[in-house]
Amino acid sequence: MLSLQHSKNFLRSLAALTCVMLSATLCIAATPASPWVATWGTAMVDAGSKDSPDLTGSTLRMVVHSSIGGPQVRIWLSNRFGTVPLHIASAHIALCVQAVPDPKGDQNTISAIRTETDRALTFAQMATVTIPPGATIVSDPVALNVPPLSNLAVSLYFPGDTLGSTMHGGANQLSFASQGNLVSENVLPLKTWSRGSWYFLTGVDVYSPGSSAVVVLGDSITDGNHSTQNGNHRFPDYLAARLAADPATSKAGILGVVNTGISGNRVLLDGDGPNALARLDWDVLQRSGVRYLILFHGINDIEAVTRFHQPYGELVPRLEQSLTQITTQAHDHGIAVFGATQMTDCRNYQCAWPEGEVTRTALNQWIRTTKIFDGMIDFDVTMRDPKYPTQMLELYNSGDYVHPNDTGYKAMSDSIDLNMFLQAAKH
Repeated sequence: MLSLQHSKNFLRSLAALTCVMLSATLCIAATPASPWVATWGTAMVDAGSKDSPDLTGSTLRMVVHSSIGGPQVRIWLSNRFGTVPLHIASAHIALCVQAVPDPKGDQNTISAIRTETDRALTFAQMATVTIPPGATIVSDPVALNVPPLSNLAVSLYFPGDTLGSTMHGGANQLSFASQGNLVSENVLPLKTWSRGSWYFLTGVDVYSPGSSAVVVLGDSITDGNHSTQNGNHRFPDYLAARLAADPATSKAGILGVVNTGISGNRVLLDGDGPNALARLDWDVLQRSGVRYLILFHGINDIEAVTRFHQPYGELVPRLEQSLTQITTQAHDHGIAVFGATQMTDCRNYQCAWPEGEVTRTALNQWIRTTKIFDGMIDFDVTMRDPKYPTQMLELYNSGDYVHPNDTGYKAMSDSIDLNMFLQAAKH
């Protein structure tokens, strides 16, 4: 007869063997989900020596826009592209005075915080933290009632020599820096520089057990280029508002949205930031509570081939292979993937890159027909002019026939079938 301890060991071994025999997705689903869900996030690039601002002795205040709300909050900081340790003497988070953003607001209104909501952040219960080169860390949780679709300010004080080497350049949101430790100040002094970039801050999570997040992986159109600065009019912002307003997705807790678009980014090669496969772990798989991925990538690979006069022969199958690889790895982590078609890059009713248009059409046909995705979003059909299918509809054109305006970004969001998320949640 087996002893009680032997019986327990046998059951553990049987459970482990069963997990090995089952699919990876089922085993992952059996693992308790984290109660933390990303309410905001961005993707980082190497600023380089020319674009790294000197933050020595300064307070940096960055404004971000929440998607899902919660009673506790934590932040993620990265020294991914730094070559020396990053020392932060103080980190704070607060709600901004502007609950509803005013795109035309001046520095005093954009950077102003509600001082009664100001919270000091700690790292393993310490107020200061030093982040090694290449590392990413998460703060301890702090009690703060974060409303959905609201502006938050994260303030960091750097006492020693600091360069802003790890950054997101296409923020479409102003950040501010002033000399001295001003992390709790309501408004930063007038002698403050501002830049349309985020530095070191890669994510904000809220405590929301049972909820989940959508990550959008893409390039400048995902990033919101040419949308109104400080307005939160990127298409993922509009998607967050739709998910919050829809009774079914709200009830299901599908509320977090993370925008990991990088302007100029490519799938196959490094350029503006690491290639999509290289940043998959950082920007998708490691995000808190991610259960869905919108994969909207590839147009910069097609455009770059045209610009550099490289042959087209293998580009489509290579893109298909890489998008399949991203999808496979996401599926292995229990993430549903929705493929999105690539929008036109032609203007004045003509294509200066006819070979590229052939390639884009072929890639879109594959995206529409492949069985690897859990759903498909046809941005190409939504945004093109019915009379001139290779050109963006003028109503949505920001001026360059590549990037939408605010109306176009809203149309992109409105074209996404929210039932895809609900159906994927059932499986």
